[in-house]
Amino acid sequence: MTVQYFLDTNILIYAVSKDDARKRKIASELIAREEFGLSAQILAEFYSAATRKIQHRLSEEQAENWLDSLQQQHCLAVDADLVRAGVRKARRYGISYWDGAIVAAAEALGAPVLYTEDLNHGQAYGTVTAINPFLDPPAQPGFHEDRQTALTKD
Repeated sequence: MTVQYFLDTNILIYAVSKDDARKRKIASELIAREEFGLSAQILAEFYSAATRKIQHRLSEEQAENWLDSLQQQHCLAVDADLVRAGVRKARRYGISYWDGAIVAAAEALGAPVLYTEDLNHGQAYGTVTAINPFLDPPAQPGFHEDRQTALTKD
């Protein structure tokens, strides 16, 4: 099974958060765009954070409704093999076990991209590349900057 991308918990939290409208819009677009992958770990983290850790918490019923919707996506169960793969990823890349387990789950679902703000943007972790969708796109140089650069090369 292959998915287009895998979503980390923080993406889901921004989709329900009322604190940052820009991040909420981006997260919501990622959730609505295509089929994506998740793991049971992501669902558990989402429920816990959405009902206890964010400023404008969801009710338990609201969070459960989100779980019902999210589990329609490709959701990988956490089993002993995934735990071991997460440990190996964590050790290999010097990241937490929890991030290692997310990378391992993304890889198991064939996701080439992991949307997260917790890992290094653009870094490949095996076959999975971490992308922070909330970063501002790089500014495009204007005419004068291009010309100045060309002039200094002479």
